[in-house]
Amino acid sequence: MKKKFRFGVVISLVLVYLVITAGAIVRVTGSGMGCPDWPKCFGYLIPPTEREQLDWISEHSYKSGEVIIVNESLQVAKKDFTSTNEYSESNWEPYTKHDYAYFNAFHTWVEFINRLVGALAGIATLIIGILSFSYWKQKKRIVIFSILVNMGMGFQAWLGKTVVDSNLLPTKISLHMIMALLIVAFLIYLYALTAADSSQKTDTTTIKKIGIAAFILTLIQIGIGTQVRQFIDIQINFHGTEEAEKWLNPAPIKFYIHRSFSLIVVLINVYLFLSIRKMNLIFPIYNWVLIILGVEILTGILMYYFEFPAASQPLHLLLASLLFGAQLYFLFQLFNQKQNTLSHDI
Repeated sequence: MKKKFRFGVVISLVLVYLVITAGAIVRVTGSGMGCPDWPKCFGYLIPPTEREQLDWISEHSYKSGEVIIVNESLQVAKKDFTSTNEYSESNWEPYTKHDYAYFNAFHTWVEFINRLVGALAGIATLIIGILSFSYWKQKKRIVIFSILVNMGMGFQAWLGKTVVDSNLLPTKISLHMIMALLIVAFLIYLYALTAADSSQKTDTTTIKKIGIAAFILTLIQIGIGTQVRQFIDIQINFHGTEEAEKWLNPAPIKFYIHRSFSLIVVLINVYLFLSIRKMNLIFPIYNWVLIILGVEILTGILMYYFEFPAASQPLHLLLASLLFGAQLYFLFQLFNQKQNTLSHDI
């Protein structure tokens, strides 16, 4: 049961990262309103593939909540009914959350896949929540944090609804991202809690201080990057997805702060990596931290100097999330180790 729980945590973590990636693809392709309602898509569990499917049809059976587009507005079926030969307003009510009423098959299915991956992540976290009770007598924290993960997923789903209802308000998108990182943090903590005990014989006080400082700097960098992303979202809405050369022309001051601050993040992480090697500590995860940092900087260069090539922006966001997770796992490893015995990686 406990092995299944740990495996479930890994699957949940992978799916949450896929949700983060899918969300980034949704934003960069402008597909955020591909499904203008929530949790269904145009009132359907499986969204339409053609615009004609959203036209009113005579002598057609409609289900309560199904959506059609009439005079560039969304109309929602009040109840189950079969239409007659003439359109009757009494069977419909306008969708009042926003006035977005357009259909694009590509955008709709990109957003639908994003929601589908999110639903799979929700199922996975629900399963680990159930499995976590096998730890109740041994480590109650595992049960508590598993419940917190599920509460976080529920709150995240509600946030997704508010993002759609607000017609993609940038601040709500950012809050959505912050909540995703919090869920990642909980899952990584669960993974660390269920790992085999690890130990080492070297005083790691200095490494802990540097590690905490590096993690805090990464959080600051992610925060600044979120502000830059909000600016780019606004630029995408204004210029469209086809004019990427205008998204950072001119670039705001926060972009230059973000770019310069990355050098500080790199320096402290390289220093931490060298300190770990000097003390002969075994933390393979920090090899990945440097690799992620290197690719992250590369995607930043590609976005700025090569006008946001395909996949560069979603990859940049995914790498920032992976960096957050890798550094956090390193800290959990570091603080969970015991003293006065031989070191090995958990």
